[in-house]
Amino acid sequence: MLLIAGLAIPVGILGTLAAWLLLTLIHLCTNLFFFQTFSTADQSPALNHLGLWSILVPVVGGLLVGLMARFGSEKIRGHGIPEAIEVILFAQSRMSAKVAVLKPLSSGLVIGSGGPFGAEGPIIMTGGALGSLLAQHFHLSASERKTLLVAGATAGMTAVFGTPVAAVLLGVELLLFELRARSLLAVAMACAVAGFARPLLLDAGPLFPLHTEMAHGLAFFSCIAVGVLAALLAAALSSALYAVEDLFHRLPLHWMWWPALGGVAVGIGGWLQPRALGVGYDVIGDLLNQRLLLGATLALLAVKATMWVIALGSGTSGGVLAPLLMIGAGLGAVLAPLLPGGDAALWPLVGMAAMLASALGAPLTATVFAVGLTGDNNALLPLLLTCTVAHGLSVLMMRRSIMTERLDRRGRHVQREYSVDPLEHTRVDEAMTRTVQTIPAHTPLAQVHAHWFGVGQQHRAFAVVEEDGTYVGMLDVQRLHQPAHGAQVAGDLFTGTSTVSALPGETCRAVAQRMAAHQLERLPVLAADGSHQLVGIVSRSDLLKPLQTHQDDNNNRERMLEWWRRNR
Repeated sequence: MLLIAGLAIPVGILGTLAAWLLLTLIHLCTNLFFFQTFSTADQSPALNHLGLWSILVPVVGGLLVGLMARFGSEKIRGHGIPEAIEVILFAQSRMSAKVAVLKPLSSGLVIGSGGPFGAEGPIIMTGGALGSLLAQHFHLSASERKTLLVAGATAGMTAVFGTPVAAVLLGVELLLFELRARSLLAVAMACAVAGFARPLLLDAGPLFPLHTEMAHGLAFFSCIAVGVLAALLAAALSSALYAVEDLFHRLPLHWMWWPALGGVAVGIGGWLQPRALGVGYDVIGDLLNQRLLLGATLALLAVKATMWVIALGSGTSGGVLAPLLMIGAGLGAVLAPLLPGGDAALWPLVGMAAMLASALGAPLTATVFAVGLTGDNNALLPLLLTCTVAHGLSVLMMRRSIMTERLDRRGRHVQREYSVDPLEHTRVDEAMTRTVQTIPAHTPLAQVHAHWFGVGQQHRAFAVVEEDGTYVGMLDVQRLHQPAHGAQVAGDLFTGTSTVSALPGETCRAVAQRMAAHQLERLPVLAADGSHQLVGIVSRSDLLKPLQTHQDDNNNRERMLEWWRRNR
């Protein structure tokens, strides 16, 4: 644990450097594409004077990314987080150096040419690749590679947004698939390092400074309304995104050309609404501070959502957080005049957080992320309520989030929820079989063949014990048919052999892992460590008992609900 936490320090530094490099690359590409200047100054593509020629700029960016994906690495396609999840769950957290180079380069080209994406998805993929490469260099295990991959991903997110706590929560809710000290310590360490290093390379302080007044009673109902509407909008966007993706898959063209086609939609949308181009952090700031009129807000968000859905569905490279922030903030800005109980500036903030909670399936991340982005602690309670409502409704409406739907379409099932394994809190003495049929150690092998392994015998293995009950070993057909040299009785088969056993106080999970490691179907349960007194047998079927009990509890609750529905 301490080794991985120590390695998380350079991973945090690398993640920060990668974030700075990506943002610099985006600025450079923006200036090259829209202003024909070699500069890293932060300029909005909306200020360009290209006129109709601006429609071609995203097409060029999409074409370049398609070529990079075709002849470089197909893994640069997509918005980053689903690809990181897939590598963690199905590729033993191994990423290549090619991805670490091509992902930020492709994202810089797409976003710099006007793509309506954020930098967070690409930096999660890039930072994750750096962490994975470092782990591979030190020949670490798959679990340790996963930890450093997530540490690099969350460090990059911390550097981009300045939200270290939210980045840690993102790792827990979306990437780690566990909550253990060995992983949490390293991820938190990397995010802390990135948080301290960020002011050295990027702007310090909240990305969207905001202050709202404390909400009062009626805000409770307003928060519920925003949460419900955000969940409905997130579900609609998710359905539209994958419908567009299906349309692209039906095209009689190689997928290399799809990002260029998506770029046509981006170019037309950007010509109609120039502020819809690029990351749009300035637009998010204007929405939060209510600097846009209602008509302008509706037009901008309609174009942004359309561009984003078509471009992302084309398989280009770019993140989803910034577009979702803008769409959610726009929803809140439109609803603000109608919602009582709070500061008018509160509703764009809770709207963008609720959109994240619905789309990502990460309500705690969304809540803390919104506070970190604005520094507005007064909004914490409304954010918590709105994100909870939005997440709960989205779970009921959508089988999978935007993050996991794409993996499911590839045949990769991802469980969105996880809990303590019933085997983890069940002791062996609660599941084991106490009445054990044994073979006396002095029994001749011929009698063992005839009586214990004869026709009609159901058991496949038996414990061999001395006259005083001392455990000798577990006898099965394989060992019986391969007797030790000179063996005459059952006890002779175990001379000099080691015993793999279980203890009554161990968890069923620990014993299940031991059985899997030794490829055994059952283990003897001995009275204590160092003892040879047999007190039971635990088999694979015994380990199913806690799971069956857990399932029975759920079924009983379901039957109670059915009775209530029939009799209400």
